[in-house]
Amino acid sequence: MATFLYKLGRSAFRRRRLVALLWVALLAVAGIGAATAPAATSSSFSIPGTEAQRAFDLLEERFPGAGADGATARVVFKAPEGQKVTDPAHKAVVEETVAALKSGSDQIVSVADPYTARAVSQDGSTAYVSVAYKVNGMELTDGTREALTRAGENAQGKGLTVEVGGDALQTMPETGAGEIVGVVIAGVVLVLTFGSLVAAGLPLLTAIIGVGIGVSSITALANVLDLGSTTSTLAMMIGLAVGIDYALFIVSRYRAELADGREKEEAAGRAVGTAGSAVVFAGLTVVIALVGLAVVNIPMLTKMGFAAAGTVVIAVLIALTLIPALLGFAGDKVIGRKQRGAEKAGEASAQKKTGKPNGGTRWARFVIRRPVMVLLIGVLGLGAIALPAASLEMGLPDDGVKPTSTSERRAYDALSDGFGPGFNGPLLVVVDGDKATADRTVSTIKGLEGWAAVTPATPNKAGDAAMITVVPKDRPSSAATENLVHDIRNATGDDVLVTGATAMNIDFSQKMNDALVPYLALVVGLAFLLLTLVFRSILVPLKAALGFLLSVVAALGAVVAVFQWGWLGSLFGVEQTGPIMSMMPIFMVGVVFGLAMDYEVFLVTRMREAYVHGERPGEAIVTGFRHSARVVTAAAVIMIAVFSGFIGMDDQMIKMIGFGLAVAVLFDAFVVRMAIVPAVLALLGHKAWWLPKWLDRILPNVDVEGEALARHTDGTAGGSTKPDLVKV
Repeated sequence: MATFLYKLGRSAFRRRRLVALLWVALLAVAGIGAATAPAATSSSFSIPGTEAQRAFDLLEERFPGAGADGATARVVFKAPEGQKVTDPAHKAVVEETVAALKSGSDQIVSVADPYTARAVSQDGSTAYVSVAYKVNGMELTDGTREALTRAGENAQGKGLTVEVGGDALQTMPETGAGEIVGVVIAGVVLVLTFGSLVAAGLPLLTAIIGVGIGVSSITALANVLDLGSTTSTLAMMIGLAVGIDYALFIVSRYRAELADGREKEEAAGRAVGTAGSAVVFAGLTVVIALVGLAVVNIPMLTKMGFAAAGTVVIAVLIALTLIPALLGFAGDKVIGRKQRGAEKAGEASAQKKTGKPNGGTRWARFVIRRPVMVLLIGVLGLGAIALPAASLEMGLPDDGVKPTSTSERRAYDALSDGFGPGFNGPLLVVVDGDKATADRTVSTIKGLEGWAAVTPATPNKAGDAAMITVVPKDRPSSAATENLVHDIRNATGDDVLVTGATAMNIDFSQKMNDALVPYLALVVGLAFLLLTLVFRSILVPLKAALGFLLSVVAALGAVVAVFQWGWLGSLFGVEQTGPIMSMMPIFMVGVVFGLAMDYEVFLVTRMREAYVHGERPGEAIVTGFRHSARVVTAAAVIMIAVFSGFIGMDDQMIKMIGFGLAVAVLFDAFVVRMAIVPAVLALLGHKAWWLPKWLDRILPNVDVEGEALARHTDGTAGGSTKPDLVKV
């Protein structure tokens, strides 16, 4: 692989104009496709194999045209202190709003008058109008949404407080300034790392091009592939981070090759052949982990994984082709003025001879002197942070976690105050049977605990099915509401199904729970296999996999502490605590796995190279840190900055993912890879690199370190002055 990438890098360097033109053309085509593609109108959410999904399917069959999985909205009216919504003046405003809603769109199935639907609170202070639509939230037209908000706005200022909530207002999450701040921080880190604006600008430029192509492609295909509203945001988050990091590794290696006296084209080829090999491996791990989300069998999550994986593939291809092409355009400017001046004065070679230790060298020597202490502090520290993960409660965020500045949140709070928190998450019970069966079901449900209201059964025209609405006492995301759903299912027969947004969230969480262990086994098993191929060792991959698990669990503990317990919640803009997003653990496992293996490869391959060439285990650790610690540190800081930029978004789902990935990278890069890994290797000594002879014979040589490249370039590459073994 290294030899092929070496040739690819040299070819891209020589034909830089053609390569750059091709990527710019691809960006233009993707941009035109995104601009001309029809707007995404569908983002269907289904959970195959669950009771809630079977109930939805039954509703669509027995209640055609009822919009069983359609969007809903609630227009909430609150009277001033001491007044009631049943007062004649207020009643006229509400009825006027009902009429406006009915005539506002042809996508509406029904608009319930609160005075006939008994949607007025007992004290008369609050009423709500329920609006049901034929299609889901992402299929609603702009005109339909505008009619909804306009009806609410027109009722304002007429003596009532009016708020609008529900998934009918679901929109694309707005991009904030946080992402820009993250990119700016990444730029500052790159400048400090390279000492050159040109060298720092290359990873940023190529990452933006890669994300532009990826996100534009997702936008262009969103309508055809039924992609969700958060898919492009997540692809942007991951694409920016890995795009900058992969380019950083290539540029850093190129500068090192130039410092060794190689010609520019040869340096570009060797940089792509060595660092590029590790980029391919690291990118492959991220792609496999993201594509592996398909094992959960939830279409929305599968599409998110594939879309993000596609952006990672683009980032890898850009690092292998566009980076060497742009290095050809950059010339000597890729090296900072200070370094160029030092080389001219001979200071660089003098410093190389003196062997002045850098920060990575000093840190590695410290860890080797005190490996037990470093290991205990690292493991116990992450273990303490991981403790809250034992209290993990999973669910899907609703309007109750949105900022209080939004109408949806204020409508949610008004309903909770006027009717009780359960009105924000009613359960829909579907009976597959006649009226007698439905009446028995109503009686059974009323014999349970935890409900606030149970409506009479509403049969369909054929009389072979019925719907029952059950309002829980507690809020939708509470444990009490989940218990009520399970109690209804246990107390009724197979012909009674519980669905609705709340039940769907509960089933989704359960499905994610069931899939977590198989997915974790798949990812950790893959990590062990791939690292065994790379490092020709048993204990090194085992240590890497265990360290990865430790960092993920610690990150989950931090997420629980902030978003579920509320610790430091105000610092991160968490206005309402609640359960952790159901897909969070699996999503973190998939993404962090790839990033952790990324840092593992770039640190440990240098150590293995030194050990194979005769250095003692401790010396090999120091050598690996001397060459790789600075670049890995910069890459991790960039990742953290990019992910942290998404914490400032209003969307609770994106905020939580940004925070979780940022702290996971922090723990994995700086505690696991930079502290626990060298401590464990120091304690293992020679045993760390042991591999059974029979296994060594059957394992293929993937040549991530570039040994074949060294042999290939010994007598063929211009500018190669010594036959040293080139490693990542």
